[in-house]
Amino acid sequence: MLAIGLQCSVAFGQAAVPLSDLGEPLHSASAMLPAAPSAVISVPLTAGASTGPVAETQTAAAPDAPDAPQVEALTLERALALAEKNSPMLQGASAMSARARAAIRTAGAYTNPEVEYFAGNQSARKVAIPGIPGLLQHYAASQTVEIPAERSARQRSARLASLSSNFGEAAIHLAVVAEVKHAFYDALARRAEVAYARDNLTLVEDLRRRVEVEVRVGEKGRLELTRAEAELARARFEVSSAQIRLANSIALLRVAIAAPADVQLEPQGELEPPIKLGPIDELRARVLNAHPAIAQSQTDIEQSKAQLAHERTLRIPQPNFYGEYEKQPDLTFWRIGVHLPLPLWNRRTGQIAEAKAIVNQSVAANDQRRLEIFSALERAYEQYQIADQQTNSLQSGSMHEAESAVDAAKAAYRFGERGIVEVLDAQRVLQSVRADLLNAQYARQYALIDLEVLGAVTPGGRP
Repeated sequence: MLAIGLQCSVAFGQAAVPLSDLGEPLHSASAMLPAAPSAVISVPLTAGASTGPVAETQTAAAPDAPDAPQVEALTLERALALAEKNSPMLQGASAMSARARAAIRTAGAYTNPEVEYFAGNQSARKVAIPGIPGLLQHYAASQTVEIPAERSARQRSARLASLSSNFGEAAIHLAVVAEVKHAFYDALARRAEVAYARDNLTLVEDLRRRVEVEVRVGEKGRLELTRAEAELARARFEVSSAQIRLANSIALLRVAIAAPADVQLEPQGELEPPIKLGPIDELRARVLNAHPAIAQSQTDIEQSKAQLAHERTLRIPQPNFYGEYEKQPDLTFWRIGVHLPLPLWNRRTGQIAEAKAIVNQSVAANDQRRLEIFSALERAYEQYQIADQQTNSLQSGSMHEAESAVDAAKAAYRFGERGIVEVLDAQRVLQSVRADLLNAQYARQYALIDLEVLGAVTPGGRP
């Protein structure tokens, strides 16, 4: 019987580069970017096995490999362009503005005239003086005449509503830009986390191999290898967790820019340089004059007041002029008249009260929106200042100290002065400092994005 043994080994992810010496410094995390997952499959056959029929069988049974997804290098400018083109939120805001512009034409339209025509037959009755039988014809037309004050108030309300929609569209555009930027930089942050985790995994794998050799030759006890293996499992779990967070951030970025599902996104970019912010009072005044949401709420107040004026003018009766002509078999006649409703029972008190309440509601909404925007400004301002201080502190002190501690621990371990626990503790501290620095850098970037959206700084980071 012919026995064939197949052994498959699959390696995913970035290949680990072993450290030749534990005394070498760690790889720079900023220079390590996570590579796309690659698969290497080797299928060795046992000695003496025939390769012809087996190879043919394997080739016939192997399914066609699926086409690799298209990879797109996504810059921030490209992401914003895709969102501008595909975002449903922007399309909905544009449709809302178009609807408000159409309402202006509706408000400016005149009332159509009405025309009537009747035809019938007249029959004579058996009376002393009967009427002449024959065809009856009736013609009539009427036209409602609008009150100039009512028409003017109606058109002004429609124009203000359109202006409010334009400001709302601008506010939605800023919100979409902020969402895209947040998602883009969050993907960059998660990718940096993957790079840090893989860097740590490479070090731990090399350390575990060195400890295994030392245990075999009797230089170290079995406990050292157990600790190294436990740390290796933890490092692998950190890599997996970081990859999951990266996948989630890419999915959110895809939603933000409305990218096609068959395109694999590879965000590429760098953090914006830090800036020096001005006084908070100066930024608050700039936001008050520039933010479209505040302009929209102020326009809503004016529009509600115009609507109140329109409701008051509707109390004025609108005359309806009427004219008719009738032709009978024996005579013809015409007459004109006017129809004027009298506001006796309904003086639109309910509609006017409702319009007044809408005015008060618009004023309250404006005050609430100002409070929310000023609160967001103060939060973003403080977040930027604190994150900038944390970044500078970590870059100038803690990061160098943590790297020096790792180098010292590795050197002491190499000369037998320290155990593996000290090396692993120093490496954990370095990983923690790296994570803190990464969080501080991107917290500063997120705060800068919020300041841009609020109008406190111009896009590009200029105050």
